[in-house]
Amino acid sequence: MNKVNLPELTPPVRRQTSRVKDLIRRLEEEQSLSREAFITLLTDHTPEDDQYLYERADRMRRLHFGNQIYIRGLIEFSSCCKNDCLYCGLRRSNRQAQRYRLTEEEILSCCRVGYQLGYRTFVLQSGEDGWYTDERLCRLIASVKREWPDCAITLSIGEKSRESYQAYFDAGAQRYLLRHETASPAHYARLHPPEQRLETRMECLRNLKEIGYQTGCGFMVGSPGQTAAELAEDFLFLQSFRPEMVGIGPFIPHRDTPFALEPAGTADLTLFCLGLIRLMLPDVLLPATTALGTIDPFGREKGIHAGANVIMPNLSPSDVRGKYMLYDNKISAGDEAAENLAALKARMAAIGCQIPVCRGDYQG
Repeated sequence: MNKVNLPELTPPVRRQTSRVKDLIRRLEEEQSLSREAFITLLTDHTPEDDQYLYERADRMRRLHFGNQIYIRGLIEFSSCCKNDCLYCGLRRSNRQAQRYRLTEEEILSCCRVGYQLGYRTFVLQSGEDGWYTDERLCRLIASVKREWPDCAITLSIGEKSRESYQAYFDAGAQRYLLRHETASPAHYARLHPPEQRLETRMECLRNLKEIGYQTGCGFMVGSPGQTAAELAEDFLFLQSFRPEMVGIGPFIPHRDTPFALEPAGTADLTLFCLGLIRLMLPDVLLPATTALGTIDPFGREKGIHAGANVIMPNLSPSDVRGKYMLYDNKISAGDEAAENLAALKARMAAIGCQIPVCRGDYQG
């Protein structure tokens, strides 16, 4: 049937192009924006803009990684910490926190279970616990590498000297996660006691990258007092630092911290930030974090559709998982548990993704 062209009774309404969409396209093309542009993105985006961003970010993820989602086995080996960060349930002033330390053999047992399940990256994470000296940590790293030479070791154990970082690298660690939390000095000071300084954390990140680690940083979304301008500083830092990994998640309060009554960050803003990061750093390793899964039961899937390509299920012994409580209601069971890999694979298959048996190294 031939199409009939009806006369227009009224002039067509020409929809204005979204300023936010223009900026999203520019970020995708140039991988760089100004402070003012990031502030505009963070304050003016609409649900329609969000969907546009997620489509572009998901396309970018598939362009670089296909349908593969990398997994890491997370081993939280100590809940002891010398620091007193105001937002963290493991802070040294929290007398209600349940403290524990895993032995080297317990950690190796976690790796053994993880390897049999198909994990080829182990993330060793703890508070800043001085009991684990460089000698103990290097011995542990060497033991893991000796038994599983085809696996990658990621450390997430806080601020250390350059000499310590070098020693861990020489022992066999290849990746290091050190979230900077916020790139704004004023905001950093609101989240930490005076003895902790943003300059020290940034120096640690520079040292890690110079040594040769695949280096990860990241920030909290919606942390107490955070402004759009301060969040824009995080994007400017990522833009200049060009990390190999970025871990972000919504702020979630812990009942035994000074921020117990502060509102949590939102899943929506976290997802929007994930999408921006994917466009700015196309080949970055970008987790859909536990915090995102805690605040939204489908946060993991939504994170992947917003550009994330890494998931870190928990390999810690089941009797300590509930003790590593950075924030209230932190998930560590169900599909978050590493042993439930079959269920996780099914969830990924439902959104068109697969989990390969591989290290999932940075390829940039």
